[in-house]
Amino acid sequence: MPEVYVAAGSNVEPEKHLALAARELARAFPGARFSPWYRNRAVGFEGDDFINFVAGFCTDLPLEAVIAQLQAIEGLCGRTRAAPRWAPRTMDLDILLYGDRVMDSPTLRLPRPDLLKRAYMLGPLADLAPGLPHPTAGLTIAELWRRFDQAAHPLIRVAAGEAGPQA
Repeated sequence: MPEVYVAAGSNVEPEKHLALAARELARAFPGARFSPWYRNRAVGFEGDDFINFVAGFCTDLPLEAVIAQLQAIEGLCGRTRAAPRWAPRTMDLDILLYGDRVMDSPTLRLPRPDLLKRAYMLGPLADLAPGLPHPTAGLTIAELWRRFDQAAHPLIRVAAGEAGPQA
């Protein structure tokens, strides 16, 4: 059964939408685990700060069914599929890893290439699964995070009182 890791982020009422997404992820994928929440600047556009976390869970669902479930959760949070790519988000759920699967299609690349470039993905994943080997980089997530330029991409851990209930 593959272990799946998903990045969650929002900069539109983020506390509300992330709490909803966490509850729905826990409902859809029993046993889901969650990283701490982090605040960071918007990437790719000028906008309000995002709050992000990473969720991890095991599932026997095929990749396509996991994607459908994530899109349904995004919809519950008010995300429309027609939203521009670099814009404010009520919810963005991105599969980072689906077991050790490696793929490159027009609609999905695994492992997610941004994982090695975005602090808001790699940092929370390192909290959740530090010993996990990256399927193509040949290093553990903790080692990749240690080598990452964290000072250039600061993450601010959000206290539970500020972010609302964490899963």
